[in-house]
Amino acid sequence: MKQISTLVLAVGLLATGSPEAHAQKAPSPYHTRFAVDGPISAGLGALSITGLLLVQTKDGLTDAQLAALNKNDIPKFDRFSAGYYSERAQTAGDLIVYPSLLIAPGLLALDSDVRSRYGQVLGLYLQSMLAADATFTMTIGNVTRYRPFLYGTEGGGSRNSKISTNSFFAGHTAHTAAATFFAAKVYHDFHPGSKAEPFIWTAATVVSVAEAYTRLEAGKHFLSDNLLGLAVGATAGVLVPQLHKKTGNTYSVSPVQGLNANGYSYSGLALTKRL
Repeated sequence: MKQISTLVLAVGLLATGSPEAHAQKAPSPYHTRFAVDGPISAGLGALSITGLLLVQTKDGLTDAQLAALNKNDIPKFDRFSAGYYSERAQTAGDLIVYPSLLIAPGLLALDSDVRSRYGQVLGLYLQSMLAADATFTMTIGNVTRYRPFLYGTEGGGSRNSKISTNSFFAGHTAHTAAATFFAAKVYHDFHPGSKAEPFIWTAATVVSVAEAYTRLEAGKHFLSDNLLGLAVGATAGVLVPQLHKKTGNTYSVSPVQGLNANGYSYSGLALTKRL
């Protein structure tokens, strides 16, 4: 599976603020350190490569194995899409996902505040995409699940391919969600309370769901594969910037006391990290 990511949001949602607001370099809501984030990103990249190597060790299906597939073995909530196959839907999904590696940072660059901290934002974008990709490749490298189209008759030579066992989980959907939700999260952090926020979060959701739909119709992934892919991608896109927020590094210590389940009293200190 190729490294993929996507962002398709309406140009203009990342509108710049007033000229006065950009007279000076905008403060960044994030705290990053190359000594920390560099090795983390490198480690995530190593995991991604490891997952891809594991995929290469998987075996494809023989004709006998294909003939033995029975859609009744699929959980009921996924069974409806067994046998789906559409080259048009696959092409549509590819047109959403593949150009996005440039589109996502490009759209963020339309905002002057973000652009003033562009290097830092790009580093976080890379880390978010690597987090989603490492999770995806390591999963498909270790889990075998047959794609929905194998339960039908279409697909040609790809029916015997080793990647026909990579249904769990949806990588296109995961990368789409990681990119779109990253953009929405970054815009939110630079412009909290902006009136554009509902539109941006909605756009991120709609584009991710649209990608999931194409993968379902194409017979590449079941519904549960797409739901998990969307969840993994959205989590990576939101969590990486959140963990780097300056307020996210605030710790507080407070005294606590009370009674446990056995009726004994206790007291101590609670360490809390604000997210």
